[in-house]
Amino acid sequence: MQLRKVVLIHPGREGRIFGKATGSPYTLMRLASLVPEDISVEIWDENWEPLERKFHELGPNDLVGITSKTLAVERAREFAEMAHDAGVRVVVVGGVHATLMPEDVQPWADVVVTGEAYRTWPQLIQDFIDDSLKPRYDDTEWASLKNVAPISDRVIEMMNENRRYWTPMLEITRGCPRGCSFCTAIRVSGKKIRYRPIDEVVDEIKRRRLQRFFLTDDNFGLPFTTNPQYIEDLFKELAKLPLHGWTAQVEMSVAKRPDLLRLARKAHMDKMFIGFESINPANRKELGGKSNGVAEDDLKAVEAIHEAGLGVVGLFVFGFDEDTPQTIFDTWDFIKNSSLDSVSMTVLTPYPGTPFREVLIQEGRLMDKPWRFYDTAHLVYYPKKMSVGDFEKAYDYVCRKAYGYPAILRRGLGSLRRHALREWPSKFMGSFGTDYGYRLTYDWRYETGGRLLSAWKPSTRRAFA
Repeated sequence: MQLRKVVLIHPGREGRIFGKATGSPYTLMRLASLVPEDISVEIWDENWEPLERKFHELGPNDLVGITSKTLAVERAREFAEMAHDAGVRVVVVGGVHATLMPEDVQPWADVVVTGEAYRTWPQLIQDFIDDSLKPRYDDTEWASLKNVAPISDRVIEMMNENRRYWTPMLEITRGCPRGCSFCTAIRVSGKKIRYRPIDEVVDEIKRRRLQRFFLTDDNFGLPFTTNPQYIEDLFKELAKLPLHGWTAQVEMSVAKRPDLLRLARKAHMDKMFIGFESINPANRKELGGKSNGVAEDDLKAVEAIHEAGLGVVGLFVFGFDEDTPQTIFDTWDFIKNSSLDSVSMTVLTPYPGTPFREVLIQEGRLMDKPWRFYDTAHLVYYPKKMSVGDFEKAYDYVCRKAYGYPAILRRGLGSLRRHALREWPSKFMGSFGTDYGYRLTYDWRYETGGRLLSAWKPSTRRAFA
């Protein structure tokens, strides 16, 4: 079969913020780089531009691939239908949701791809050309990351990341052995941490001309303990680059390595996103060993990271079985006393394939909610020790406090003060942008079609006025 072009689609929700989209579609950039040079390839990102008007460009000799998280899978289905209506014969669906729940996308996808796809995608393209496509391609062997899907110059030029996106994405490690009952990482990336060769990471940063980036790594912090030599060598190489700053998701154990924290600062790292998850010690068994839920220990860890000149974004999750409304209020008290640079307060979400979801199903506590509610801002199950209404009241109260402009301003200024005055222009967006982004995520609770069913429905706009 003749293959005219490949179109890779990223369903979005946030759109542009101050003229730029938030984060670049990194996985699609790498998949696009695997398309042979003699075949045209395009990446359509709904966060950058509306896509509905583009489907008239497609035809029967085009191969369309769509990636989707759980919260966007309904939008992915709409795009698949638009592609079919335009005459496309083959729509491939992959991504996190397809990996976790392939049976959910199989009825409307011509081909389902699970796992990382970097090894199956080239074969799928050839099978399209040979008219020998299979209904499913699996890549869950969690193989070495050496020389896996390097981003091509063609894709770098096409994406123009530095003009279009606030935060380009980058991957250095993949996988996480932590067994958190609510997390999808171990099911999507494997339970063994794998490492990209450092020279490949440096080469990619240079070719993409990155000044800022966010690491998509599942747990960049664990190697501080399990493979400190790799981290040390990496930081020494990154220190040589003219970076303005970068961030990563880590765990509390990094505070025990002040030597590596100091190297991280020299390597232009700005701040660390740390999964505190819960300050309730009774939830410890759900956290896979990465946090003990003891507030005093958490505060000491934040202090140690600050001493190295790095900021801390605290990630908190509400809705564990041992949580009550008081847990939520206590968390806000902790945040106020913690000097955190930014905070994320999300609702525990039972994603497909997780042990937490299975428990909810067995206990009959899972609500019948559309996938778009699986955005960590909506409650989609019945909590064990509080009513839905009590949860929402407490959650909305602390979010209005945490994401009000006075609180964002206070934390942002505190973050800026950790940098020399000459650095403020390059650090300004990073100091305030994280909190503002979480504020927008919270706002989605009250967008059209996003309201919860409880009687307590304050207007987000009014609450933040």
